Amino acid sequence: MDDNELNEVREKRMATLKEKLEHQSVAGGVIQVDQLHINDLLQKHPALVVDFWAEWCGPCRRVGPVIEELAQEFSGKVTFGKCNTDENQQLALQLNISAIPNIVFFSHGKMVDRVIGAYPKEAIREKILRNFP
Repeated sequence: MDDNELNEVREKRMATLKEKLEHQSVAGGVIQVDQLHINDLLQKHPALVVDFWAEWCGPCRRVGPVIEELAQEFSGKVTFGKCNTDENQQLALQLNISAIPNIVFFSHGKMVDRVIGAYPKEAIREKILRNFP
């Protein structure tokens, strides 16, 4: 395979990944966040809430449905995502995630707040309203 063919394959793969990323952000849905696409997501979504979690984490399993409900409630205003810290350790380190669940609020690409622990839905809703008026 020559360089031109390799570049074509890379471009097609990137286009496929971007299209997949676009389709993940369906109205009211929770998108998957990973270290490869975090910068694109931060640029695309001015109000972004990311739930950092792991499969083995009991409190994370309690927060997951809350995030999904809030994603429905704030559909069209705030984008919600989930990031598995076991699969994205570099991103977790970069954002100083040392305990989970850890919900991080990004406004226009900048981290503006976070919630560490399994907070009730109302408490998370209050943080959303405070950070994204």
